[in-house]
Amino acid sequence: MALFSKKDKYIRINPNHSVKGETPRDAPEVPDELFAKCPACKHMIYQKDLGPAKICPSCSYNFRISAQERLAITVDDGSFEEMFTGIQTKNPLKFPDYEEKLAQAREKTGLDEAVLTGRAVIKGQPAALAVMDSNFIMASMGTVVGEKITRLFEWALDEKLPVVIFTASGGARMQEGIMSLMQMAKVSAAVQRHANAGLFYLTVLTDPTTGGVTASFAMEGDIILAEPQALVGFAGRRVIETTVRESLPDDFQKAEFLLEHGFVDAIVKRTELPETIAKLLEFHGGSR
Repeated sequence: MALFSKKDKYIRINPNHSVKGETPRDAPEVPDELFAKCPACKHMIYQKDLGPAKICPSCSYNFRISAQERLAITVDDGSFEEMFTGIQTKNPLKFPDYEEKLAQAREKTGLDEAVLTGRAVIKGQPAALAVMDSNFIMASMGTVVGEKITRLFEWALDEKLPVVIFTASGGARMQEGIMSLMQMAKVSAAVQRHANAGLFYLTVLTDPTTGGVTASFAMEGDIILAEPQALVGFAGRRVIETTVRESLPDDFQKAEFLLEHGFVDAIVKRTELPETIAKLLEFHGGSR
């Protein structure tokens, strides 16, 4: 009843609304951002009921969240220090309207690229942190994404710090062609140098993690965690079915399927990730 008793707080007035035969008058209008529909159970949910972790109260589905929202629920307050900003692509293929699309993505997300990189502390454990944001051109991997993650590993190597990456991506960025695909090898080489020094690397697969990101650094962690029901794969379902000429299981490419087949070490609830990550960092040589 509280929702209806405070309608002025939740309902906008549309001054242009009119009924046939009547003069324009004020009419109630429910804001689009007030409710969200769960993609899993299809229930309509009052946005505030999702909480800061954006989890469906009916079926526990994990909504996709921004890099800033991820930081808010993961790192210790005030501990994140962003690094490697201001790097911009040169549009190597001279792809039409690419610069405009990047500018729109920057304005929409508040990020300079599809990955946020820096240093952070998680439950008292320091780490080099990267968070990919699917709101930025579907977190596609271009030259800047590869450069920022490579620099993060190189910095972590110098500082003797572990690396934690929250992956989310639609794959390689088509506007940069082969230059985008080259980032797979570039980042993988940096991962190997970090590993050769005996340093820990942890990946957390979020929905969706696909394409070249999956085929490279997303699956190269010493330990690989995933959020429940996260979509993880390389090629799309229909592409695979057409190629192998077989029907795939309904849960194919879901985190639970990958766990069952040994591609993921554990599935961790979003609300439990900070504590789990901190314990793993401590176990692998972190602060005690």
